[in-house]
Amino acid sequence: MKIGILALQGDFHEHQVCFNRLNVDSQLVRSVSQLNHCDALVIPGGESTTISKLLKISRLDNEIISKVKSGMPLWGTCAGLILISKKIVEGEPFPLELLNVETSRNFYGRQIDSFVEKINFSEDKNEFEAIFIRAPKIMGIGKNVDILATTNDNSPVAVQYKNILGTTFHPELTDDLRIHKHFVEMGNNIIKPNE
Repeated sequence: MKIGILALQGDFHEHQVCFNRLNVDSQLVRSVSQLNHCDALVIPGGESTTISKLLKISRLDNEIISKVKSGMPLWGTCAGLILISKKIVEGEPFPLELLNVETSRNFYGRQIDSFVEKINFSEDKNEFEAIFIRAPKIMGIGKNVDILATTNDNSPVAVQYKNILGTTFHPELTDDLRIHKHFVEMGNNIIKPNE
């Protein structure tokens, strides 16, 4: 399996380092032709408005929608989650609208308000130290969307619906690879390697 990492803006390099540590083949994606060589896709954290504009300019937006609706595994982290959310509290959703959640952008404040919190990850009894940077908050969850991780006050911070994973935090900025491993396993259970 080859995992594509959207590399238009944001912390795509950090995701690639994590997949390299797991010995998983990955590729930075800046064009439709590069996306076509991938079996799964990560949309990293960054600036959601900028990434949204670049998705349209590169014509990746419609291609991503088509591939994900056909079963391609997708993971959005922080800004990536905002981009794939069906509803945005502050107004119009972004172009992808693939995950049935309602998200509030920058819910916790500005960059200076960033924080680290231990979260409960359902795949493991051990807590996960999550980094929240200008993080969104999941305000509502649609039917059949599973909650994979919560904060101590039970706010969902990682959700999954079939082939789509969303996290409000940045697992790629920690040494803990459990969320990346979960995405790889999720992908392996859904798809056959791209030939």
